[in-house]
Amino acid sequence: MNPPIVKGIPLPEFNLWKRIRNKRVLTNFDFEITDRCNNNCRHCYINVPAGDSVAKKKELSADEIERMAGEAASLGALWCTLTGGEPLLREDFFDIYLRLKKRGLLLSLFTNATLITNEHIRFFKKYPPRDIEVTVYGATLETYEKVTRRKGAFGAFARGLDLLLKHKIPVRLKAMALRSNIHEMQEIIRFCQERTKDFFRFDPFLHLRFDGDPKRNKEIISERLSPSEIVDLERSDPARFRGLLENCERLIVQSYSKKTCRHLFYCGAGNSGFAMSSQGIFRLCSSLWHPDCIYDLKTGTLREAWLNFVPRVRKKESDRKQFVKKCLVCPIINLCLWCPAHAHLETGGIDIPVDYFCQVAQARAEALRKAAT
Repeated sequence: MNPPIVKGIPLPEFNLWKRIRNKRVLTNFDFEITDRCNNNCRHCYINVPAGDSVAKKKELSADEIERMAGEAASLGALWCTLTGGEPLLREDFFDIYLRLKKRGLLLSLFTNATLITNEHIRFFKKYPPRDIEVTVYGATLETYEKVTRRKGAFGAFARGLDLLLKHKIPVRLKAMALRSNIHEMQEIIRFCQERTKDFFRFDPFLHLRFDGDPKRNKEIISERLSPSEIVDLERSDPARFRGLLENCERLIVQSYSKKTCRHLFYCGAGNSGFAMSSQGIFRLCSSLWHPDCIYDLKTGTLREAWLNFVPRVRKKESDRKQFVKKCLVCPIINLCLWCPAHAHLETGGIDIPVDYFCQVAQARAEALRKAAT
């Protein structure tokens, strides 16, 4: 039986037998189709300049992207997020998007919206995305362009976002809370909520660079909020803080102190999705770049990566005393930013505690305890 067709695009089929057979079920994946970006955000963990010819040459071709995405769909994936860098910098973006649509995938897009034109609007109206996520770096020109470090970026962003909203393309807005925009965060929140009342999120947790660039990492660290500032920001959002309070029993787990298992991975990395880089590097999540936890899809298959490589990574254990005696048994680790991926970006190892993460967890736990009494 052929899958149903809408405007020439087959709809995704729900591969039920795989979901019954195996609890670790592939449903989605992120595809970074370029690392290049027309902005140069102070906090960005991946971007290289838009005109970087070396980076462009290393990017997967549309054929390679289609092959890898097609393998994911054959394994049960239902949707894909096209991200970057700035995905719209790809001259073959429309071609890539349609190829993946024809593979039966629902598509989401992460973009800064500065490159959106009427041509994109016509295209998205004909071939609707699942949604488009746009990050708001500031509510004013001064703040937005301080973060993006590109003159004219705010005007381009405003025009692109207005086009998307005017034509009712499904948009979700999000914000990064930085040292450079924290003074304007309430205005940013209002800006977002006025335009997309059904969905908005902000993130105060800044990851270090995937390429380990020490100069850029120093900039990112300088943009981080203090633990107390993170807590104050979360408390200022009643819905977000109420969610934390309502989940205290799941977030603060005293029984963790009795753990004897030494596994590293307790997160959802590799359980229902994965990430692929612009050069075809497979990871359990977008941030996991440890050499022992990546798989080159140019020399292997996605089936091998998903069925065999992922379980091997998730079985990794640690004998590092500092990790076993501190992180692994910590009752507030669920309030922490710690995970093997972030530990590696911060320290070079996947089983090393990070003081900043500990301080954030402790500040959040104290705020929850006070609110609950």
